[in-house]
Amino acid sequence: MQIESSSAIVLGGASGLGEATVRALHTRGAHVTIADVNAEKGASLASELGLEFVACDVREESQVQAAIQHAAALAGGLRIAVCCAGTGWAQKLAGSKGPHPLMPFETIIQINLIGTFNVLRYAADAMISTEPREDGERGVCVNTASIAAFDGQVGQIAYSASKGGVVGMTLPAARDLAQYGIRVNTIAPGLFDTPLLAALPEEARQKLGAGVPYPQRLGQPPEYAQLACHIVENRMLNGETIRLDGALRMPPR
Repeated sequence: MQIESSSAIVLGGASGLGEATVRALHTRGAHVTIADVNAEKGASLASELGLEFVACDVREESQVQAAIQHAAALAGGLRIAVCCAGTGWAQKLAGSKGPHPLMPFETIIQINLIGTFNVLRYAADAMISTEPREDGERGVCVNTASIAAFDGQVGQIAYSASKGGVVGMTLPAARDLAQYGIRVNTIAPGLFDTPLLAALPEEARQKLGAGVPYPQRLGQPPEYAQLACHIVENRMLNGETIRLDGALRMPPR
């Protein structure tokens, strides 16, 4: 899929991996819509780059639908959808304080998994109505999982379950949409320098980065964005989850 002059939307696009992807797509000439629950950051980024911002909580069906419709009205229809919206929660399944409470588990599933599903289904529906391009391609969806989907650590049961669900959706979604020329892929990042890790002391961040085989550092959001753009442009990439982790395999703790 050609990025230049294509309409794109990035959910969770106001910061971290999403912001980097917005910048990368914009630099490559896409008409990018930024969608995020953080209106202040989203509006600021949109103003800086001269782009459109839509406030969107991916848990809210009507908000996702409205954001997708906004992007689909630009440049001949939606072609690229990247979902970076997500959050984390750390708690063991059971312990001295009793069982893991249900509410935070449900919240993480709602944001990370159901939110991704909402974006995927509405983006796909919008792409189906576009005119096919080379090889009959209509659009590309890029989702964000995590290596926690495979290497879940102590206390990551909610997060791992949500990201494992995103991985599990990838191949059937690609197969569902193949007849329409729409590709679906997922990126599973390792330890990246995002707002989720920004609150940690610098010493702790350095220690985490040193645990990566190579390069021995935290991943940088532009490296995620670079892969997202390659997925968009490489028509043979479909139905795949790609680990982006410097060969890291997370230990139990």
